Amino acid sequence: MSTGGQAEEGVSLAAQDAKIRQWAELNDHEVLSVHEDAGISGSGMTQRSGLQVAIKRVCKAKGTLVVYSLSRLARSTRDTLTIAETLDKAGAELVSISEKIDTTSASGKMVFRLLAVLAEFERDQISERTKLALGHMRAKGQRISRYAPYGFDLSPDGQGLLPNTGEAKIIAKIAKHQKQGRSAGWIARWLTEEGIRTKRGRKVWSPKVVRTILRRIQEAAA
Repeated sequence: MSTGGQAEEGVSLAAQDAKIRQWAELNDHEVLSVHEDAGISGSGMTQRSGLQVAIKRVCKAKGTLVVYSLSRLARSTRDTLTIAETLDKAGAELVSISEKIDTTSASGKMVFRLLAVLAEFERDQISERTKLALGHMRAKGQRISRYAPYGFDLSPDGQGLLPNTGEAKIIAKIAKHQKQGRSAGWIARWLTEEGIRTKRGRKVWSPKVVRTILRRIQEAAA
């Protein structure tokens, strides 16, 4: 469950837990343990300790890993199929309540693989629409977070953005360095050595912040 997942999908951790226990009762299964990853925004399997423990326990018990939906299990087709293969090798099974599928039969495995692909396709579409919406807001000079991006300041009403001339000059230099083939890491070191402060007043720049600025430059030019 990512931080915004509950608001977007309306399915809380408590509701997922209740559905899983109900399924177990109806299908004569005993719930050995329940694991959760609350507020995890990262998509990788390694960032989800709850999932890792659940997989180890169900494989050891040769039991069944029950999830509310495939979208709650993993965020990519590769991760989803990797989990399924891991369970299969250990003699364990997988059940997804929302899609009403399980891997105890050949047809169930086929449907599982198809739905995993479709789930990733849907997430990609949502991500694409979100990027377009954010790009539209930036083009209109509207802020999209609590902080103004580098190169801008919040307008008096706290909603719009106003150009910051000094920071705009720095952005121009960053863009120039990129055109010369400099990496984000190199640019971050250069900014730090030059004594230029970040938007939040930090003395040290990170490559991640530089890449964010470069991405905005590309979006503005598109």
